[in-house]
Amino acid sequence: MAASKQKHFSTCTLCEAMCGIEVTTEERQIVSIVGDKQNPFSEGHVCPKAMALKDLYDDPDRIKTPLRKTVNGWEEISWEEALDEVANSLFKVQQEHGQESVATYLGNPNAHNMGAILFGPYFYRALKSHNRYSATSVDQLPHHIVSRQLFGHQSQIPIPDIDHTQHFMIIGGNPLASNGSIMTVPHIKKRLKAIQARGGKVVVIDPKKSETADISTQHHFVKPGSDVLLLLAMVNTLFTHKLTKPGHLLEYTPQLMEVEQYVSQYTPEKVAQYVGISSDDIISLVTDFCQAESAVCYGRMGVSVQAFGTLTQYMITLFNMLSGNLDKQGGMMFTQPAADYLPHSGRGSIANYHTRVRKLPAFGGEFPVAALAEEMLTPGEGQIKALVLGAGNPVLTTPNGLQLDDAISKLDFMVAIDFYITETSRHANIILPPVTALERDHYDIVFHNFAVRNSVKFSPALFEPEENSKTDWQIYLSLAERLDALNGKPSDKYKALWQKEPTGVVDDLLKSGAYKHEGKPLSIELLRELPHGIDLGALRPDLPNAIFHEDKKIDLRFDYFMADLARVDAHFFEQSLKDDNTLQLIGRRHLKTNNSWLHNSKRMVKGTNKGLSRCTAQLHPADAEKYKLSHEQTIRVSSRVGSIDIPLEITENIMPGVISIPHGWGHNKKGMRWQVAKEYAGVSVNDLSDEMLLDELSGNAVLNGVPVTIEGL
Repeated sequence: MAASKQKHFSTCTLCEAMCGIEVTTEERQIVSIVGDKQNPFSEGHVCPKAMALKDLYDDPDRIKTPLRKTVNGWEEISWEEALDEVANSLFKVQQEHGQESVATYLGNPNAHNMGAILFGPYFYRALKSHNRYSATSVDQLPHHIVSRQLFGHQSQIPIPDIDHTQHFMIIGGNPLASNGSIMTVPHIKKRLKAIQARGGKVVVIDPKKSETADISTQHHFVKPGSDVLLLLAMVNTLFTHKLTKPGHLLEYTPQLMEVEQYVSQYTPEKVAQYVGISSDDIISLVTDFCQAESAVCYGRMGVSVQAFGTLTQYMITLFNMLSGNLDKQGGMMFTQPAADYLPHSGRGSIANYHTRVRKLPAFGGEFPVAALAEEMLTPGEGQIKALVLGAGNPVLTTPNGLQLDDAISKLDFMVAIDFYITETSRHANIILPPVTALERDHYDIVFHNFAVRNSVKFSPALFEPEENSKTDWQIYLSLAERLDALNGKPSDKYKALWQKEPTGVVDDLLKSGAYKHEGKPLSIELLRELPHGIDLGALRPDLPNAIFHEDKKIDLRFDYFMADLARVDAHFFEQSLKDDNTLQLIGRRHLKTNNSWLHNSKRMVKGTNKGLSRCTAQLHPADAEKYKLSHEQTIRVSSRVGSIDIPLEITENIMPGVISIPHGWGHNKKGMRWQVAKEYAGVSVNDLSDEMLLDELSGNAVLNGVPVTIEGL
């Protein structure tokens, strides 16, 4: 008798949009994945990536049993043997070289993993090493620092109220490719078009005319790395044109109008040549913004990963505040998540300790990842000798990947918590493979906090766990328990944690939260009965409740942020404008191939880009003519740290003087086991990015605005 098909209502975890999905299964096989039309948040929308969840589950390259590296290659071992060997090896390294000799690196899939978020910290605490790194410092770190200083918590980041705004200014973001980022927003294209349909404007400022720019009302090119001057001039214009209207915000930040003294010299006329936008256009950007009934300015990845990313994000927040568009419908608003973990999480420590070699500050318990390789390679007390890799691929995704690749190869021990042998995990001594996303319970601990509308949804695992499988949280908790035992620490707490499970923690958060449904408190049990989720309404004004500072005031910290203006002046004004032979390197994203997650899915990488692969160097026709280069020609792109050979794509969608290469490619390392990815290997842009180029205020890596040279081959 044939097995019957079952339908499950789950959530796609491949980006931040939290799209509801309907998954049809037959026994332990995934038959199809489509949008869940009854999900109140995504309303049936999914992007092409949703089916990649099936590809990850079915992938013949996926590891399902722990592996140990031997002289004869990889061998399968039992979970007990693997976990014991990992714990003993980490303990031995720390006994011989000190606690700081073991480092951890976490990739961004952890943010989509309830178990890793809630139970991973027990392992980090058992390890007791300050050498913690993650993808945060090649991404959103400036957002966290601004929110920590102003609002008192690193994750209290205000979100664009896209569904009610009349004017949406996007700087350095491409939400049509990312599906939103630090802005959880399914069906972004529909929402952007809705702004225009109700008479509003969508304005994009970016050195690339992106997919989002293609449907915008206006697009302006901007020189990479100069966004800080643009924002300073925009805030200056608010004052000189008497457009400030902070309203009720002065009650929470009485020093707000003092911003004027810091921006007075940064006139549109002064910055125009450095920014690449005329002074008249800068003024028009501001006046149009302020004439709208509601408006919001949003800066994302392109803003964050540049030399003044933190100051720029700060100025964006000030611009929203001074124009009266913070905590206002249609502006930047705080979310009200049902399972609010912020009061129970770290607010974000700043510079409590520093890296050994370059003395770079830690934030939120993590060092900048740009320092990871040098901390491995530089001898002396505190040198990193072992690495725990959690769902990350930093050889491809962090600065100077070739240097990091070499550094990792020299470690005494490495363990990877991953179900692939990647460019990075191929160096591991042991690989501990967790289940895939649809095989574990899921609740979006992080992204409900960044959502453009309040909702709640729990997604149970599709299948009962297989006998020889473990989730990420089970792996982390098993290692933590073993390390504590080796260090002679009591293990009483673990019995309760094994019984509680991450789902139990979420249940507690829901029950203690502010929401009810038809008179009942929210709970996991209730959400199991309502598998499509519950709409909890639009974002609401939330000051002063949203502020974590004890005095319930927004702390503008001029001493911290405005001190960086001296570096701005030295960088732009104390040296002459150069007309040299360098181009400014920027990255780019594609809807189907964000990061390196999905490059082993045939359906995600197949297809062509007008005859070219997706991994091309995009260049403006004027620059192609200058360097005497032709379309599809292989060119060599070089920086201080390395060079890559890549096909050229000539397009007017790139600003002159700029070259764009996508992130996450370079699947040509010996020993990695991504068979599909090998066919579409491409090259790694992070073989060009420079670990010495940082946003000094945060330690975030500079990935946009890296100077490079090119030549034809």
